[in-house]
Amino acid sequence: MTTYPIPTLSEKNNELHLENVSLNHLVKEYGTPLYVYSKAALQQAWDAWQHPNADRNIHICYAVKANSNLAILQFFAQRGAYFDTVSKGEIARVIKAGASADRIVFSGVGKTVEEITYALEQGIHCFNVESLPELDRIHDIATHLGKRAPISLRINPDVDAQTHPYISTGLKENKFGIDHNLAESAYMHAASLSGLKIAGIDYHIGSQLTNLSPYLDAQNRLFNLVKKLAARGIELEHIDLGGGLGVRYKDETPPAASELIAQSLQGLRDVGFKHTLMFEPGRSLVANAGLLLTNVEYLKPTEAKNFAIVDAGMNDLIRPALYQSWMQVVNTTVRNEPAINYDIVGPVCESSDWFAHDRELAIAAGDTLAILSAGAYSMTMASNYNTRQRPAEVLVDNQETHLIRQRDTLNSLWGNEQLL
Repeated sequence: MTTYPIPTLSEKNNELHLENVSLNHLVKEYGTPLYVYSKAALQQAWDAWQHPNADRNIHICYAVKANSNLAILQFFAQRGAYFDTVSKGEIARVIKAGASADRIVFSGVGKTVEEITYALEQGIHCFNVESLPELDRIHDIATHLGKRAPISLRINPDVDAQTHPYISTGLKENKFGIDHNLAESAYMHAASLSGLKIAGIDYHIGSQLTNLSPYLDAQNRLFNLVKKLAARGIELEHIDLGGGLGVRYKDETPPAASELIAQSLQGLRDVGFKHTLMFEPGRSLVANAGLLLTNVEYLKPTEAKNFAIVDAGMNDLIRPALYQSWMQVVNTTVRNEPAINYDIVGPVCESSDWFAHDRELAIAAGDTLAILSAGAYSMTMASNYNTRQRPAEVLVDNQETHLIRQRDTLNSLWGNEQLL
């Protein structure tokens, strides 16, 4: 029997089930393309980040950009999560989902005056500051509002995360963070600004990391910097070690969250630090809790390739086109016929509109395919390119299903536009 990266996906009566719901039944009820998430898988992923025997507070800040559906945010808020956000919209979403603003961290290199003002007015937990001009801007706005802004400097440790260049963020040629060699002077500058309250330090070196070496290299550089800051009278409340822990898409074997937390805690104990510890996982909390269902519209054999043309497009799921990502594709009906090599492609008018190359599949026109591990960086990156309606989203909870986002309507596609 096939093994799947989604822990709650299984074969029953020759059909794939997520928890106790048939995927084919979901297609009949909600149509395709359709994003589907498993509540039990979300719970397993959340539990993996809990460390009950820690000797200090550990704040798990869910990275909202991975999947920002209100119901997903509500799920984590109800479990006491903190939230890592990168825009005014994400801050507003988190609050709308029921979380307290003082559990929100605001990251990102391009925070506008409007966004900073909004975040201060809401009373967020902390700004992760990425440049000296941003530091000065936050000070000016906070002073004007009669507030002190809690800040943490994001340090760029110049560590290679050994991942795709588009999702690497910790090298000196990346746009993120403050150069490690300039960090001390940046903190001294922050300490001189009355509108700021220094709360912590953080780094984030990239995404889909499948071994701990880059984490630990960056961590050691950060700990040495914390020591130097303490010697200069700058005491920090928290150390934020970022996110980026990888997941299994194909045959990756990333370390467990518990291993990362244990090694980080031991590193803090080794240097005698008592700081609160923060992490910012996104992908590892939601990727393997979700999938995309899509209908096979046509099978098109050609001299060079066999194409399976589906009704989902790159506008619905852009990861393969953008990152050349490998995502497992399976038929929701288990067929016993011989498998044939197919390229799985969509209807969008771009040659980059593909989901998989050279996959052995036993399929027929009218079948439903499931693209697995689509809970992260999938629906959040969807668009209306080609004036296509973005998919609906459904959450499965044992035998129950909840529609957590309706499919776009035609009228919604141009609802904010006006004729001359």
